[in-house]
This record gives sequence, C-alpha cells and structure tokens, in this order.
Amino acid sequence: MEVSQLLLALLLVATLVLQALMPSRRLLVVTSGAALASLVASLLGVATTPRLLADVPWDVLVILVGLGLLSELFVASRLFGVLALTASRWSGANPRKLLLLFAVGMYVVSGLVNNLTALLLVLPVLLILFKLLGVKQRYVSWALGVLLVACNLGGAATPIGDFPAILLLGRGSMGFSEYLVRAAPATAVALGLLLGVVLVGVRPERGQEQSPLAARLTLKTMEGLYRNVRVDGRQLVPAAVALGGMLVAWVTVPTTSGVTPELICWVGAGVALLASPALGERIARTRVDVEAVLFLLSLFVMVGAVRRSGLFSAAARALSELPIPPMAQLTVFLLSAGILTGLFSAGPSMAALLEVAESLAERFPPHAVYVGLALSVCAGSSLFLTAATSGPLAQALTERAGLRDEEGKPVRFGFFDFLATGLTGFCIIQAVAVGWCLVAVSWN
Repeated sequence: MEVSQLLLALLLVATLVLQALMPSRRLLVVTSGAALASLVASLLGVATTPRLLADVPWDVLVILVGLGLLSELFVASRLFGVLALTASRWSGANPRKLLLLFAVGMYVVSGLVNNLTALLLVLPVLLILFKLLGVKQRYVSWALGVLLVACNLGGAATPIGDFPAILLLGRGSMGFSEYLVRAAPATAVALGLLLGVVLVGVRPERGQEQSPLAARLTLKTMEGLYRNVRVDGRQLVPAAVALGGMLVAWVTVPTTSGVTPELICWVGAGVALLASPALGERIARTRVDVEAVLFLLSLFVMVGAVRRSGLFSAAARALSELPIPPMAQLTVFLLSAGILTGLFSAGPSMAALLEVAESLAERFPPHAVYVGLALSVCAGSSLFLTAATSGPLAQALTERAGLRDEEGKPVRFGFFDFLATGLTGFCIIQAVAVGWCLVAVSWN
C-alpha cells in the first residue's frame, strides 16, 4: 500500500469512527476530516482541491435538497398527522394492530418522502397512544424498533426514499424503474418476514392488559386532541401533483434526452414551491437541510480523495483474488457492507462501498450488485440504534414523552432496548439481500 493510500484511508476511517462516537459533533468532525483529506491529497500529489470538488456528485445533492423541500410541503399540509390518527382509529387501540398498521404505514411513507420528517410527525401521535394505553417496556422496545426498521426498508424500496438509493439514481448506476421493480419486492418480503417473526413469534403485546373500555377512552381522547387537525388541500395538492409528475418523468423520460433525474427533481420541487409562493419562499429560505448537505459534501470529498489514491481499485482487486468462488466473493462483499454500515451509518458506507461495487458490476449483473448493496446497507442501518439518523430522533422523542407503564415505572427506548429488534431486522434483511442477489445472478 502506498503512503498516500495509507494516510487517506486512515484519515477516512478515523473521521468515520469519530463521527459515530460523537454524533452531536459529527458535522464538525466530517467537515474537518474533508479539509484534512484535501490538504493531504494536494501535498502528496493525489488530486487538487478543485479536482476533488469536481468529482462530487452534485446531482445527488440536488435530488436530496429537492426532495427535502417537497417533504416540507407535505408537512405543511398536515397529512402525516391525519394519517396517524386514521391508523389509530383503524387499530381500535389494539397494541398488536397498532404495531402492524404503523409499521406498514411508515414503510409506504418512507418510500416517498424523507423518513425523518415522517417519523417526526407520526411518532408523537403513537407515543400519545402508548401513554394513554400504559404500555409495557417490552412492547415499546419492539414496537418502536419495528417502526424504525420499517422506515429503513421503505427508504430502500424506492430510488428516492433514502440516500443509498438516491446515490444510485443520481450517479446513473440504475434507472428509476429498474431499481424500483427489483428493490420494492425484496424490501416488502423482508418487512413481511420481520412482521411475521415479531407478531407470531415474539408477540410483544403478550402480557399487556387490553380493556375494551380503556381502548374506547383512548380513542375518544385522541379524537379530542386532534379534532381540529385537517388536511390542507392547498398545500397537499401541488406537492402531490409535483411528486406524481416527477415519478412519471423518472420512469418515462430517458436520460439520453438530457433531462436527467436531478433536473426532473429540481423542476418538480420548484413548481410545487411556486404553487404556494409565500410558503414556498419561507420553506426555501429556512427549511433546506444544510447539515445534511454539508455532511454529504464533506463525505464525498474524503471518499473522492481515497478513490483518487487508487485504494478502492486495490480493494476490488483483492476481493476478486480471494481463493473462493465468485459468488462467495459477492456474498463476502454484501456481508461486509452490512457490518460496516452498522458501525459507520448508511451515508459513509454507501459512498465508499459503491466504488468497489462498480468494479464488481463488471463481473456480475449490475442490478444484482447495486440492489444487493442497497439492501445490505439497509440491513446495517437497522443493526444498531445509532446506525441510522432516525434512531437518535426516536430515542429523543420517546424520552420527551415521559412514558410510564401500568405500574408507574418509566419506559425508555435506548441502545439496548432496540438491540433485539435490530439484530432480528439485520439478520432478516441481510439474508434477503444475499438471497436476492444470488437469485438475480443465477437468473441472468
């Protein structure tokens, strides 16, 4: 290994470890790491800073910002609060049905909008229900854990649901419909297996007292709390029409026309914001997720420096030279992707591993490699509470809710409370990722 490869690799790993250990300082850590990587790359003659910035996939950042702004319009329409209340009614305040409905609902919603936004608006409604029902610690741990895993699966189901899939779409690794028809069924299977294991095998609601009178009182209380909440059609219709138009364009418009995915997103989000000028201006000024943009920009610079050093190409060669069959090599790559994501989170892992995946896509069907990677990253995101950004948010919201069980004991949702669900979800999703990939290669 050359000196430049060693130094840049150590810098990247150190930065990823620090940002994982210090989540409250992760933006400062990653931006500082990017600056140091640029300095080292320049001094060692690997690449200049303008070259590293030119390598940044700006199209991916445009899609992330555009979808984030569109999500804010859905937030303004109060759609998610109404959906959460509707799910509460349909469940009849039954803990088993609550888990099922909210998990499926978040899976669907997370495939279309930012799952952090959806979780921020839906989870408080669910926590109020938990508070009124007096649920036990075991139920809360499994229910919220399944909800987070469902969010991750929903994000991986579509090319616009989460960063790994958006990265594949933005870089042109896979087309919109090409990814959707392969990833959506696989994630749906994984969600079905997870819900089957939890609802049939674990049964987290076991031992939970269920009084029909308490259930009716809970629903009446919820209806009273949210009786004035209505969907604002003036905000919902433009956002829904714009999103629908973007989905149609992504499926039907060929990239050879020059109308690329990021341009479709840019135009679609702009039209939606212009439909409500006052709100659109306020959202554009105040609701851009600057933290996410700076984090990913810095991450791309670091990964670009390592790529320019030739380390990823060397890693791909080393993987291809392992004394095992080619399919076993691909399996090792997917398992490594899941574990690394669990340790470092989805964004850093996907950005780095995609460089190796591109070399594997030359020997295997590209869709098998890329969708398998996206599913493995999803598995890793579900392993620990800290592996996905929605985990700390769910923990903070639960702490603020001040939940207590029927005996008055505090109910929490922390790292170890999630661990059983995380391990279960990781094993199921990773198995689906490997199995799907092997089938896709054999059928090609």
